[in-house]
Amino acid sequence: MGAVPITLAGRRSSEASPIENAAPGTPLVDTHGRVHRDLRISLTDRCSLRCTYCMPEQGNEWLARASILTLDEIVRVAQVAADAGISTFRLTGGEPLLRTDVVEIVRRLAVLTTPDGAPVQVAMTTNGIRLPEFLPALVAAGLGRLNISIDTLRRDRFRDLTRRDRLDDVLAGIRAAAATGLRPLKLNAVAMRGVNDDELVDLVEFAIDADAELRFIEQMPLDAGHTWSRENMVTREEILDRLSARWRLEPVPGRGGAPAERWRIDGGPHTVGVIASVTAPFCGNCDRLRLTADGQLRNCLFSTSEYDLIPALRSAAPEAQVDPARIDAVLRACVRGKLPGHAINDPSFLQPARGMNAIGG
Repeated sequence: MGAVPITLAGRRSSEASPIENAAPGTPLVDTHGRVHRDLRISLTDRCSLRCTYCMPEQGNEWLARASILTLDEIVRVAQVAADAGISTFRLTGGEPLLRTDVVEIVRRLAVLTTPDGAPVQVAMTTNGIRLPEFLPALVAAGLGRLNISIDTLRRDRFRDLTRRDRLDDVLAGIRAAAATGLRPLKLNAVAMRGVNDDELVDLVEFAIDADAELRFIEQMPLDAGHTWSRENMVTREEILDRLSARWRLEPVPGRGGAPAERWRIDGGPHTVGVIASVTAPFCGNCDRLRLTADGQLRNCLFSTSEYDLIPALRSAAPEAQVDPARIDAVLRACVRGKLPGHAINDPSFLQPARGMNAIGG
């Protein structure tokens, strides 16, 4: 039986095309010609913070432990994806460092290669709280890149925004990351009106001091409470206007499929990025897929459909071997169903049923 999307709301996947019959091991190309090279793997929906734009403080409905993909299942999917040309695996959450086997996950992914024999790159997005504990082992295991989230440098704001008093722990994690050879080191900040929009310059200066790149993210409709409003979002243009009053910004060419536009600061070497998913969508060059912690493939952060990998990973017969061709078929069905864009600016747009912590960054 072919892969069937689980429809969470009104949209349907694209009609079948000749791409459906692409052989395992060939590139993952959608019906719009986009070649997919990036798989974001959520390790858990749980997090040590409760950021207001992501999840409620209480009443969260966590994924059942039995539904979470095991280490072996994650590696099986990644192996098939690497054979199809996926060259970057980004580990996300929730908070990925809450997985006790996170180091072994990195180790087993880092040895994978693409069809041309090149090693894959393993990256991680984290809130940084447990980095001092895990970072030496992660680097030794093959972690290649790191993104750390920090939306404010003020303790009172951090506590209000995350509902946890953990700013010192995040700063310690950033210092630990800065002391390693992981470069580029990226710091992510969601820009929010009336919350941290007066700290934009301060955040960039902090990143420069840490030899990191600050990346501002337009706030997106991905909160579990569905309280997002366009009025509270600080736009790309506003961010650039604030920064341009302090520095001379020069566009960095060659963006490719990267989500962030980048600018050199006063001629370099430091840079700043903006991810403007709402006001300047980059869907035409998107090369990413997402795997949720419970084994659902998503072809867009804002998708309302998911493609279930569990039947391909878990047979009713315990002794049965997992067939890589079944995993590959689900991957290709997911890619084939990818729409031209997320339609976030269309009146018919529907916010995903899952919050960001359950989708994976």
